[in-house]
Amino acid sequence: MTLTTLFAYATALFIAAAIPGPGMTAIVARALGSGFRETFFMGLGLVLGDMIYLTAVILGLAFVAQTFQEAFMVLKFAGAAYLLYIAWKLWTAGLLPQDLKAKKSTSMSMSFLSGLLITLGNPKTMLFYVALVPTLIDIRMIGPSEYATLLAITFVVLMAVLLPYILLAAKARNLLKRPSALTILNRTAAGILAGTATMIAIRST
Repeated sequence: MTLTTLFAYATALFIAAAIPGPGMTAIVARALGSGFRETFFMGLGLVLGDMIYLTAVILGLAFVAQTFQEAFMVLKFAGAAYLLYIAWKLWTAGLLPQDLKAKKSTSMSMSFLSGLLITLGNPKTMLFYVALVPTLIDIRMIGPSEYATLLAITFVVLMAVLLPYILLAAKARNLLKRPSALTILNRTAAGILAGTATMIAIRST
């Protein structure tokens, strides 16, 4: 792989990732509702899902995704259900900042899992890699070093897109300390998450 090829891959991935979608909406709402730490782990889950799909394409397993549509349906509804659970936790959170701190709604592992489910439940992510990778790279020529390079680029590019959203949304939350403002923020974030979950559940695969 040449530097030109890698740059083209990184550019296309950056543009696609920057387009708002269910994952980005969930990230912003999660950061508004829970702050940076939990949302960062959710972002890691989203990125791992992309890396899994990239790996599947490189290994020539894209046909599996097209064959087992039921698996996508299960993952899609599992991700939507978990987002609804997070929305409910935010809606019913305590009114005081110390209450919110004490009520860490989910563990880091569950935040990570929710991000992973959102990506894996979206076959359009797989289709992106199916369309992009073979047009830029001869998959037959990808060895361990090339594979590691593509994974590293994917991780760096996606985190570069996600982190500014996470930081800005978490910062906005930290600026709002009044109980009434926190309540409004929590319930706004809950509404956004519930809407995102509904969109994920009803969209066609």
